Amino acid sequence: MTRNPGFTTWLKAHAKDESAIGDLARDVAADPDWPSRRQLSGQREYLEERGAIPAAVETLERAWELYEARQER
Repeated sequence: MTRNPGFTTWLKAHAKDESAIGDLARDVAADPDWPSRRQLSGQREYLEERGAIPAAVETLERAWELYEARQER
């Protein structure tokens, strides 16, 4: 059985996408402090602590939904 990538790895794979998720992926890839081992709540908190705009937090949540849906397949 193949192990699915973690969320951060999955997200970074979308760095070339021309979308809000792609923008987030590029930001995450460039951030050495990104809390890759935290779950959604920890990553949302990280963005909010750094003053991210609400759209960035919404994009994170949407990306998590897509990631989780992919894991269920």
